[in-house]
Amino acid sequence: MKLPDVRDFDLTGKTVLLRTDYDVPLKKVQSVKCKVQSWEVADETRIKDSLPTINHLFSKQAKIILLSHLGRPEGKVIHEMSLAPVAKKLQESLPQTKVKFQIEDNEITLLENLRFNPGEEANDSEFCQKLASLGDFFVNDAFAVCHREHASIVGLPKLLPHAAGLDLLEEVNVLSNVRVSPKRPVVVILGGAKEDKLGTINDFLGWADKILIGGKLPSLIPNSQFPITNSQSIMIADLGKEGKDITLETIEKFMEIIKKAGTIVWSGPMGEYEIKDYEHGTKMMAQAVCESTAFKIIGGGDTEAALTKLQLIDRIDYVSSGGGAMLEFLAKGDLPGLKSLREDVKMTG
Repeated sequence: MKLPDVRDFDLTGKTVLLRTDYDVPLKKVQSVKCKVQSWEVADETRIKDSLPTINHLFSKQAKIILLSHLGRPEGKVIHEMSLAPVAKKLQESLPQTKVKFQIEDNEITLLENLRFNPGEEANDSEFCQKLASLGDFFVNDAFAVCHREHASIVGLPKLLPHAAGLDLLEEVNVLSNVRVSPKRPVVVILGGAKEDKLGTINDFLGWADKILIGGKLPSLIPNSQFPITNSQSIMIADLGKEGKDITLETIEKFMEIIKKAGTIVWSGPMGEYEIKDYEHGTKMMAQAVCESTAFKIIGGGDTEAALTKLQLIDRIDYVSSGGGAMLEFLAKGDLPGLKSLREDVKMTG
């Protein structure tokens, strides 16, 4: 897939709107002296992923305005979902640069959580125009939300000259190669609790040799808005009595499939791994995946957190920043945000 590359544009002196993915986990901390609670970034991986594009833009003396969301505030201002802790962590990552958490004439500015405004998720034209008025050029470096038809993903490319950032380009390159010429058999493992993953299953038929479904998804299938085609390629886990982990019998069946895999794509834990009594399925599957000689890709924050907790993350060949975006791209070969980057600017007024 050919996308416009940020390195191919002369952005010297331009004001660039850079859409990043700073939807990072936060942790609550309390000052011992003043007993005041605050929030800090618990995992700065996504912030670090944005630095190559930021540094490239700095090398061109561009002014940068960062755009991102955090969580799902649903158009409301929620203090616990403020990007203020991200601004602080970003400043630590860029000690030679002044980072401001507001609009001023500084080297880099991080705007507040886009999803505090209902216009972001609604792709509202007025909100798009307001964002576009802040800059001369738009760069999308947020692969993880490229499956969303939001203002900062599909709206801005219609109003400003645009390109893909370095992290997004790498994601698309790696996943495109896997999609076009995977080492077979291809095994897709789906877990977690997000029903929209069920919507990708039928699209995987014909590309994936086996689709293993665990987590809470088996309990969602009967009432899901995404009916699943009956196929021998699909294996649905049995859940324990409380529905919080897959059964030992299922684990053994899944592990036999994993042993024979040439490519493994995994998104979503097999149970509530954070609780010791329900970590067995995720732990056993993770060990089996990491012992496999297959090319291994994982995607999604929960999957990454689980493998990090199990100290197995370094044995994964590629960690995608997005779970839903990764699955939809591998299943369909394109995403709304990528299509927008390949379109010309629509001149208005």
